[in-house]
Amino acid sequence: MRSRARARLPIISRALLHLALSATGRRKVSDPRRILITHHLLLGDTLMLTPLLAKLRTLYPQAEIVVTAPKAIAPLYEKRPYGVIAWPFDPYDSATVAAMFPKAGFDLAISAADNRHSWLALALGSRWIVAHAGDRPGYKSWPVDELIPYPEKPAAWGDLVAMLVDGPPPPPYEPRDWPAPAWTPFELPRPPYAVLHVGASTPLKLWEPYKWQAVAKQLANRGLSVIWSGGKGEIQIVAEVDPTGKYPSYAGQLDLPQLWQLIQNAALLVAPDTGVAHLGRVTGTPAVVLFGPGSDVLFGSGDFWRNSPFRAVTVRDFHCRDQRTVFKREIHWVRTCERSSAECAAPACMHAIEVDVVLSAIDAVMYQRVASHDIAPSGGWAPLPEGNAQAAPT
Repeated sequence: MRSRARARLPIISRALLHLALSATGRRKVSDPRRILITHHLLLGDTLMLTPLLAKLRTLYPQAEIVVTAPKAIAPLYEKRPYGVIAWPFDPYDSATVAAMFPKAGFDLAISAADNRHSWLALALGSRWIVAHAGDRPGYKSWPVDELIPYPEKPAAWGDLVAMLVDGPPPPPYEPRDWPAPAWTPFELPRPPYAVLHVGASTPLKLWEPYKWQAVAKQLANRGLSVIWSGGKGEIQIVAEVDPTGKYPSYAGQLDLPQLWQLIQNAALLVAPDTGVAHLGRVTGTPAVVLFGPGSDVLFGSGDFWRNSPFRAVTVRDFHCRDQRTVFKREIHWVRTCERSSAECAAPACMHAIEVDVVLSAIDAVMYQRVASHDIAPSGGWAPLPEGNAQAAPT
């Protein structure tokens, strides 16, 4: 039986006990041997914690590093990227909480994004807890020993999370840093193919069907097979994009390790700013990502992912991308939109993205891979002449 109250009660009771026992003095450990990262984020936000994992492993090569992860996402960590162990966690499932208690005892804990999970870190006997300042309401941060403000200068969110730990930035990401998880075999498309992931976490990130059709046609004309992708609840979205079923669809058919394989073996991924786009970054797949309400500064490549074959497509300074909130923190340099469908009748910011700009970004990212000799030209793909590759305007 799923119950948030049932899962939360043992966390709060154990956290208060640990707080009472350590009331005489909590202290920061200079060389932590066990490190915990607590969160319960969506796929994209979870993957954007990777710079923090890389930095911790670089700083503390002998430490045991544990990260909580939603049950559906935890299998992606099966091969222990950066030597990290993932503990499945569901704040509505008391069994996932109970499974952690016998393995409690950490020198350092980092609560990512939502500070409410600092209570879990305290319940697990963490001697020092770090998190970003400014979360609301204030009681979520009561267990935190060290509150660090967001920086004054713009940066990618993954790089910001890594700044919660002192030390130089980690080396840039390489796909070999994260081995592919085990997966249940399924029939992969015949290469070379492009994955067009048309679903998103909100209707306000959906692109118009006729534009997807135009991109699909151009890719097919240039030698790539087109594959539609979407989540379990997004089969209808694919049907609206391709009502005649001209191209194969994997929507709703794959779990995350299988989706990893589909994307890793693709010549190209095109997607809105959603979790699958970040999965493409982890697999090293050339990706073009459409940013409507989201910020390409916050959720783009940043420093850690700078070597990734990635192009962001957005309309810079769109008039209603005017909110400054990130995980309930007010950040002066942020420009994003977290409005709901009830507040916004149609995603004007997504509709403003034109097909030719997306095609230009595709040319640029494919040319980047061909020019660097990472891949050979696929099928009939004709890369842009050297010096003429165009990055999509942002």
